[in-house]
Amino acid sequence: MKNLNKKGFTIMELLVSLAIIAMLFTATIALIGGVKEKSRDAKRMSDVREISKALVLYADNNDKFPIATTLVTITGSDVVSTALEGDDVISEVPTDPTHPTNPYTYISDSSGNTFIISFCLETDSIPNFSQGCGNTITP
Repeated sequence: MKNLNKKGFTIMELLVSLAIIAMLFTATIALIGGVKEKSRDAKRMSDVREISKALVLYADNNDKFPIATTLVTITGSDVVSTALEGDDVISEVPTDPTHPTNPYTYISDSSGNTFIISFCLETDSIPNFSQGCGNTITP
């Protein structure tokens, strides 16, 4: 009689191992995806606050905010960006991490007394702001 004491894995053991590895991989990918969205949202908040601070400095120098009575998409080369960079209150106006898909927008009243910056968020992880494009910052 032959010795049937073979070493190795059965097909069933291999399939179970592969299934467990696939589930762990899927869970890891799901967690990483959420981290990227939260990271982009944190960048957006930083960018919008930086633009807002530059607008306040601009108003200190010029006694009003840049006037734009129609919605301006902040691209870095728009009239608002040009005004802020020209006044040396910001070196480069940031754009949304997914620009042009979700741009920052700016509008002011006709006298330059106030402004609204609108932006989108991918998650609801930022306190006092919500997921979607209905978020705004004013002075």
